[in-house]
Amino acid sequence: MCHYHHLTLSERENLLFFRAQSYSISRIAAALGRDKSTISRELRRNTVNGKYLPITAQQQYARRRKACKPHKRLENAELFALVKNLFLVHHWSPEEIAGRLQLEHQKALLSYATIYRAIYAGMFDETSSSHGSRGAVRRLRHHGKSRHTRQYQERRGSIPISHDISERPAGAANRSRRGHWECDTIAGKTGKACLVTLVDRKSRYLVGGKAAKKTAQAVNTVLLQVLQGQPVKSLTPDRGKEFAHHAAVTEALNGVPFYFPRACEKISVNIDLL
Repeated sequence: MCHYHHLTLSERENLLFFRAQSYSISRIAAALGRDKSTISRELRRNTVNGKYLPITAQQQYARRRKACKPHKRLENAELFALVKNLFLVHHWSPEEIAGRLQLEHQKALLSYATIYRAIYAGMFDETSSSHGSRGAVRRLRHHGKSRHTRQYQERRGSIPISHDISERPAGAANRSRRGHWECDTIAGKTGKACLVTLVDRKSRYLVGGKAAKKTAQAVNTVLLQVLQGQPVKSLTPDRGKEFAHHAAVTEALNGVPFYFPRACEKISVNIDLL
């Protein structure tokens, strides 16, 4: 959720005051100049045992924000330069880079999942890259080339499916275990940005973040950010094109599977939450 404009401590204190005055969520949102969903989400995420405490909410936000930052080991300039060179110049995959580092240093110096997160966070992007503003993420092998021949047929209406929803484990199907998430997106007013939401099927705990564009690359970045520190056993999105690159998330999350509904079905997790 690093890209989401969070409430300030002052706004959280005002929110507590307005709640004590029995203001509705709509009225609080208007008073703070915020969207209703922002207020609703704030209360839902930071209310503990029926109480909302601004200081506690601010501390929880600070912890989540810290979790969004790139791995500290990549703050080492020499290691960062080595990983960047192997990825951008020699076209090594994150798995190959992590494996070589472990082989040379006799220990797991850096996981491939951390390298994937750094790539999606834009740490290796270069303005001079031949891929333009799309950045280093375009160098990942599973993305392939974007140029097409005259014989190219449009296939953007369908995405590769890894698992059918009927294959979900019992803990996900009957909502008996945490860590099984349903994913969805909500388009912004301009039609460009979108809100990516994830709801735990058992607890109904909601997390989310803003994607600058409703693209697979942008949505993947948000998914990896908001799931940091969360138990993740499976992910169930709909068949929207924004989830087309789900394989990259599976790789970054150490094999967490995606389950997709049938073409005639649609997953919706936002109706009763926003």
